Amino acid sequence: MKKTVESTLQGQSDKVCDQIADAIVDEYLRRDPEARVDVNVMGSHGMVMIGGEVTSTADFDVGAIAKKVYTEIGYTDEIEVFTNIEEQSPEMKRALHGSQDTVVINGYATHETRERLPRGLVFAHNIARRIDDLRKMDPSFSWLRPDGKVQIMTEKDQVVGVTILASHHLNIKDQEVKTAILERVVVPLLGEGIQIFINPIGVFTDVCFRSDSGVSGHKTHVDTYGGLIPHGDAVMIGKDPRRVERAGAYMARAAAKYLVDQDLVQSAMVQAVYTLGRSEPIHLHVVGMGEKSRGSKIDFTNLIKQQFDFRSEAIVERLGLLKPIYQSAAVYGSFGREGFPWESQKEDLT
Repeated sequence: MKKTVESTLQGQSDKVCDQIADAIVDEYLRRDPEARVDVNVMGSHGMVMIGGEVTSTADFDVGAIAKKVYTEIGYTDEIEVFTNIEEQSPEMKRALHGSQDTVVINGYATHETRERLPRGLVFAHNIARRIDDLRKMDPSFSWLRPDGKVQIMTEKDQVVGVTILASHHLNIKDQEVKTAILERVVVPLLGEGIQIFINPIGVFTDVCFRSDSGVSGHKTHVDTYGGLIPHGDAVMIGKDPRRVERAGAYMARAAAKYLVDQDLVQSAMVQAVYTLGRSEPIHLHVVGMGEKSRGSKIDFTNLIKQQFDFRSEAIVERLGLLKPIYQSAAVYGSFGREGFPWESQKEDLT
C-alpha cells in the first residue's frame, strides 16, 4: 500500500502563520513565563490578521513580531498587520489549571528511523530543509524564494515518488529550476529510479501573501506524524505550553518514544483525552506493536501511567516547557529533531 506525506518550506503561507503565532508565544514567555496565550494568525494578500486571548503582564508590539518573522523568513514585500487580542474571559480563567477545551491527543513513535518517525516523513522534512538551506547559504541558489512544499510517496517503506514545489524569481527559467533541484536535492537525498515531479505546473513566482492566504494550525499533519496516524483535534500552534493541546501532545510523543527506545515495541501509539477544567486525562490508552506480537497490539497503558504524569502542570515541569523554543518547532515538524525536551533520550525520561 502506498503512503503519502508532506512537508513545507519555511515560507509556505500556512507555515508563515504558524511561525508568527509561535513567535508571539515565545515573546510572551520571555517577558512573562506565567502568560496564558491562545492566538491565531491569518495572512491574505498583503495583510496579516492576529486574534486571540491572552492573560499576561507582558506588553509589546505584536505586529512588529509578525513583520520581523516575515522578513526573517526571506520575504521583502510589505505586509499590513491588524491585531485583536483580548483578555481571556472569566469563564476561561476558571480553567487555568485544567483543560480549556475538550481535546483528543495522539502520540506516536516507530523504530523505522532513528528519528522514531515514518521514513517518508523524515525524507519530506529533510528535503524541505535542504531547499531552504540552499536558498539561505548557497549564492548559486539565490534565485529561490521561500514558498514551497514537498510530497513524498512510499511503498513498503521505500520512497517511490516525490513532488516538489519550489518558488523562484522571474529571472530563472523553469527548466533551470528543475535541473538544479534534481541535481542538488533529489538525487543526493533520494537517489534515482523514482517518480519525480518538480514544479509540475511550471513557473512558480506568485508566492505566499502576495497571491495566497494562510491560516495557523492548518498543517497539524506536518507538525506531527504526516497524517499516517490520527492526529486528533489538538492544534499546538499559537498556544502556551500549559495548554493540554501542546503539553499533552509533547508528553504523548515522549511516552510513545520511550516504549520504542526501550525496545519494548516496534511502534507505539498513545491517546489522551482531556475535558474542560480537568488537568489530567479522562482517558489514556497506550498500545504497541512488535515483531513478537505477530501483528497483535499490546496494551502498555498501566506501564505508561506509572512512568508519565499527564497532568498539564506536571508535563510543563518535567519537560521544562516554559522556554521560548516554539517558533523553531513550527517548521519541519515538531518531532524527530534534536534539541527539544520531548525528544530527550530514554535515560532522561526514566
